[in-house]
Amino acid sequence: MLSLPVCADSDGDPVTATTSIHNPIVMIPARLAATRLPNKPLAEIAGVPMIVHVWRHAVAAAAGPVVVASGDQIIVDVVEREGGRAVLTDPNLPTGSDRIQAALMALDPGRDHDAVINVQGDMPMLDPEAIQVALITLDETDADIATLAAEIVDPEALHAISVNKVVAGFSNPAQPARALYFSKAPVPWGNGPHYEHIGIYAYRRAALERFVTLPRGVLEQRERLEQLRALEAGMRISVSLIDPARLGVQVDTPADLERARALMTG
Repeated sequence: MLSLPVCADSDGDPVTATTSIHNPIVMIPARLAATRLPNKPLAEIAGVPMIVHVWRHAVAAAAGPVVVASGDQIIVDVVEREGGRAVLTDPNLPTGSDRIQAALMALDPGRDHDAVINVQGDMPMLDPEAIQVALITLDETDADIATLAAEIVDPEALHAISVNKVVAGFSNPAQPARALYFSKAPVPWGNGPHYEHIGIYAYRRAALERFVTLPRGVLEQRERLEQLRALEAGMRISVSLIDPARLGVQVDTPADLERARALMTG
């Protein structure tokens, strides 16, 4: 049994939960090709490549072994020089989910790992405890996939297409809610909070294996958000809220990179 601390309960006090997931693994997909910010994983922040920052935070989460899955040998080399573990995958794999599944099958063909936490490689300031929250959310709900969100407090972020939004009805913000939709648009309409989706996914092993075999969904192609493929196929995604400060800066554009550099060197 794995005992992990959640960030906080509704009163702000630390919470500890025990999960029935026995052998999770954390995987970080990374590739050099990116439309808005090419070579993003190797961009230096405070003198350290971004992928190394993410790897260090993932290790600090103590949620399981950490492996970087990359289609680029230079990323593998950078991680291994830091003492990390990395797997070289087919560079032509279409998504990060496909990349971690390929790496996982190479590492663990016997399926000993029963949960997989996909941490995006563009969150160099991520609080390690956020990874633990995603894992506990997966275990404490009947979801196929668990993920995270944070309330959007910046009006500009609400309308930025680089900020992905998730629609979920949080009747109690301290408890997970079911994801109903993901979009780059500021949904839903009407008064009330909006939530930024944070690119961490905790999958049950069977859910990941099913997900990568599904055809691309109509809405997935329209929004260019692969999590919509799971919803279109009837898979359940559970979302937990975390404090926006635990996310830091998610680097998707050159402006994001400069902001992360300023925060991490200032």
